Amino acid sequence: MDPATIQSSTPKIRQVENSCLFCRIVAGEIPATVVHRTETTLAFRDIDPKAPTHVLVIPVAHHPDVVALAADPSAAADVLATAAAVAEKEGLTDGFRVIFNTGTHGGQEVFHVHAHVVGGAPLGPMLAGK
Repeated sequence: MDPATIQSSTPKIRQVENSCLFCRIVAGEIPATVVHRTETTLAFRDIDPKAPTHVLVIPVAHHPDVVALAADPSAAADVLATAAAVAEKEGLTDGFRVIFNTGTHGGQEVFHVHAHVVGGAPLGPMLAGK
């Protein structure tokens, strides 16, 4: 195993479908390259990065999308605080983006809310082809 890959040691979470990829990462069933962890959040490198730095920040508790996360202000604040900590830890002093894709039209692929922290190079316009 790559020494940079840290398997989550958080105990199995209850009342979550086994089909949720990110819940399984939190539970330690699937390894991830963890860059930051708190009691309520987990941040790990995206396996298909779109920028030199591309880290996903998730709440430990399952929230399917950003709308559900917003109903839990404490969890939402924790995700944003972790995103800021990741940006600082990764040295993104020239700027970065925090992106939430929500719903199928929004490009969400895993239905456990996650923030993408991307940076490390100029990112270009927000939407291509506008």
